[in-house]
Amino acid sequence: MKLPTAPQPRELLFSAKCFAGSMLALYVSLAAGLPRPFWAMMTAYIVASPLSGAVRSKALFRVCGTIIGSLATVAMVPNLANSPELLSLALACWVGLCLYISLLDRTPRSYIFMLAGYTAGLIGFPAVTDPATVFDSAVARVEEISVGILAATVVHSLVFPQGVGPVLLGRLDRAIGDARRWMTEVLRPATGGRDAHVRLALAGEISDMRVMATHLPFDTSHLRWTAGMVHALHDRLTVMVPLLLAVEDRLVALAETGPLEPAWQAMLDDVAHWVEQGNQADPAGAEGLKGRLQELSPPLHAGASWHDILEVNLAQRLAALIAACEEGLELRGSIDAVMHGAPFAEPDHAKDHITPAALNRDHGMALRSALAAVIAILACCAFWIVTAWPSGAAAPMMAGVFCCFFATMDDPVPAIKSFVRYTLLSVPFSAFYILVVLPAVHSYEMLVLTLAPMLIVSGVYMARPATVGNALAFTIGIGGTLALQDTNQLDMTSFTNSLLAQMAGYIAAGVASRFVRTVNARWMAGRMLERSRRELAQMARASSGAPLAKVSARVVDRIGQLMPRLALQHAEPETRASTLETMRELRVGLHIAQLRGLAPQLERCGVRLRPLLERLGAHFSGDADTGLLVQLDRMLGAVCAADAATGATRNTAAAALASMRRDLFLRAVPYQPTNTEAVA
Repeated sequence: MKLPTAPQPRELLFSAKCFAGSMLALYVSLAAGLPRPFWAMMTAYIVASPLSGAVRSKALFRVCGTIIGSLATVAMVPNLANSPELLSLALACWVGLCLYISLLDRTPRSYIFMLAGYTAGLIGFPAVTDPATVFDSAVARVEEISVGILAATVVHSLVFPQGVGPVLLGRLDRAIGDARRWMTEVLRPATGGRDAHVRLALAGEISDMRVMATHLPFDTSHLRWTAGMVHALHDRLTVMVPLLLAVEDRLVALAETGPLEPAWQAMLDDVAHWVEQGNQADPAGAEGLKGRLQELSPPLHAGASWHDILEVNLAQRLAALIAACEEGLELRGSIDAVMHGAPFAEPDHAKDHITPAALNRDHGMALRSALAAVIAILACCAFWIVTAWPSGAAAPMMAGVFCCFFATMDDPVPAIKSFVRYTLLSVPFSAFYILVVLPAVHSYEMLVLTLAPMLIVSGVYMARPATVGNALAFTIGIGGTLALQDTNQLDMTSFTNSLLAQMAGYIAAGVASRFVRTVNARWMAGRMLERSRRELAQMARASSGAPLAKVSARVVDRIGQLMPRLALQHAEPETRASTLETMRELRVGLHIAQLRGLAPQLERCGVRLRPLLERLGAHFSGDADTGLLVQLDRMLGAVCAADAATGATRNTAAAALASMRRDLFLRAVPYQPTNTEAVA
């Protein structure tokens, strides 16, 4: 971390607010006579964020987690105090359980469970030697942490607050612009295009914004009143990603059969022109485009060719893309109107939206993270018990905290090492404060003046995304050492013992994570693809299907998770292309959901969906030679030949089957209408 040269005004403002919040927390704690006022000061920094909505949501979640963790500690410590081994096991399992639950909730609400876990360790391990004080300690921790949270919330909410709303709107506008550029590049290939990896980065951005939007109800901006419309806009962007991939693929497939007809080329140019108009796009123009697409769509019949089916598929996907784009622009306009004081009026299509609960959950990796935390804590506890180390309680405390902090990373060891490095960097400064400065300070005002230079400088770096982790480690290192004053341990022996115990906890967390939790990007990408195949097999075999919008959200989220891992592989272009081709399978879930929605109409036409679903389940379970391609072609022929089906049902089903065929059998010979009998 370099010394500050020219901090930006916003960085100085954020640092000043952090310092003001921490000093307010310290003052209230000292005035109230709380046993560890520096804990309140540290808490004010831990919950700090440049966005006021994030501060307020983290404040609520941290208070809830602290209370739950305190209650768990009060229940465990007195009952197991006479058996240190059982108490250590109980606290370790509690931390592991809470961490496991928190990793399954990928929203900021996961903070509740994570705090409930390691708060029990922070309170429980120091109380082992004196279990009679555990209730008082738990109450004191809740009070100190609550004071720190409230102080930070008040300062960040009242002093030049920066809402989540403007930042989220800026990211939404960039995402909408990226989607529009992608559409233009797809519809006008001659204009050139970006690499597929760059395009698909939009999927990760959409998932990140969906999670970020959970802060909106706590925000200080007016955007909090439009949370439903923001979530609905995320849904439209989510739908656009697989549709864009499908349109691009269908155009490639049609180009392989010959040049596009002039009417189709004119259609694509008109759609691209409509997209380029952006917010000024005429809704009536969108309706006209969808009507023309319906007219261009050739009629399906028993002898329909693969070219005809591809054109129907393209028309279906392009119409859906136009509708999603149109609704997205309408929602963005409504959000902007509310932000400028217009009466709130939520569109009907914005009332139902997908929540972050639809995102992917990895129970296996969550379990591995929990196991690493349990092992690290138990190892520290065993060393502490065997050696009777007076300061040994800090080791399992820090091991639990570090395993929780970095549990979302594929390889948490580098982050743990960086945290340890900057914690060690804080040691000389901490020693200077605790051994030289603090003994000479006799008033609150002098304490503020002596702390200001160090904390304001570190706060500047907390405002920078590239250095926030290192700066927070440095600040926590300073604050944790200053807390020795709370326990009247202002001596070199206590300082050294405390530091060594913390280092032992850091090392235990790093070693346990290295051997239990750490995975590389290639392994994780392969695991995610394998898990998606298992889910597709379950979807095919299930008695009922998930809603199409929910499946779409999961597909886009999984693409967003895969793309940065593929970028880290530094693979050869051929390998990267092969992996991207494998990712086509992720979209099959959309086709399954769409076909399930049409199942009643298809059954009335004599076309049964079950044989295809059975073969899909066998295919994604790894069974060889399932006859899936043959079954797909049989069903496609049966759908085209189903006279009893309405045009809309026939076209939608044929489009879904054609998409599935392209995604699963990209290099197969074109479909031939040789078997038009109903699928039995």
